Amino acid sequence: MIRVLIADDHTLFREGVSAMLQATSDTELVGEAGTGADALAQALALRPDIVLMDIMMPELNGILATERLVAAQPGVGVIMLTMLEDDDSLFAAMCAGARGYILKGADKAEMLQTIRAVANGEARFGPAIAGRLMGLFRQQRAARERPFPNLSEREFEVLELVARGLSNGQIADRLLISGKTVSNHISNIFLKLHVSDRAQAIVRAHQAGLT
Repeated sequence: MIRVLIADDHTLFREGVSAMLQATSDTELVGEAGTGADALAQALALRPDIVLMDIMMPELNGILATERLVAAQPGVGVIMLTMLEDDDSLFAAMCAGARGYILKGADKAEMLQTIRAVANGEARFGPAIAGRLMGLFRQQRAARERPFPNLSEREFEVLELVARGLSNGQIADRLLISGKTVSNHISNIFLKLHVSDRAQAIVRAHQAGLT
């Protein structure tokens, strides 16, 4: 039997998943939690095989609860449950140690397949999620390979335009952002490149091959 703990602050959703698990021959519901703190406490006490963990919960969000749980019990299989499809949440869930990621609109078959796969030691993120993960990893690799990987994408764009000699106003027009936003980006660039003015930033950019 796969012992499962559900952690979600929506009672109706927990009840639906609970009914599904109880009607399935190889799964056993061992607990339910409505907050992240309760989820962590129950998981540490009950030691389930699988924790279905909502990302957004009161007291302690699912990402932090997962990180702490996996640190204490590395063998537990955490599957994130969420309505969110943004890349930041997906990447944060993986970094926290989640082995699965299910959108709440998934059908019963997909959810059970994911539970069984993760209980068997696999990582399961679904076809759509897997495709986005690959794209995310490609972006991360590209960021590491480019000069100044500590700059954000937008900061790197601004630095390129600064290196080409564009003024703040011209950069704002080119990127369709405000002049204040450009100034903020340039301040961050100075800080991250350890330079004190525009001229030094341009020298660093040219040394790195930006023209």
